[in-house]
Amino acid sequence: MGDMVIVGYRPKPGGADELLALTREHVPLLRRLGLATDRPALVMRAKSGVIVEVFEWRDGAITAAHEHPDVVAMWGRYAAVCDYVPLAELSEARDLFAQFEPVDL
Repeated sequence: MGDMVIVGYRPKPGGADELLALTREHVPLLRRLGLATDRPALVMRAKSGVIVEVFEWRDGAITAAHEHPDVVAMWGRYAAVCDYVPLAELSEARDLFAQFEPVDL
């Protein structure tokens, strides 16, 4: 069993469509490389427009991902279109039952 992660991406101006395209590719790429499990990933949108992704890394895969050129290249594409956002910055994180808009990729 691996580690579940929740990450927030705030699209840069004009980057929302590319961010969704990257997010559509993200976990499938990690799975092809043996880095993410087959557990279904979730993608949702906060009221502020931040995209929230939830997925499971395979045990030990986070370290391997930082060394894989395909993953590093994808993360570079993410950096061009979004900023990473701590969950604590989302207004929903203050609610007992945080609610987000589902995103179908």
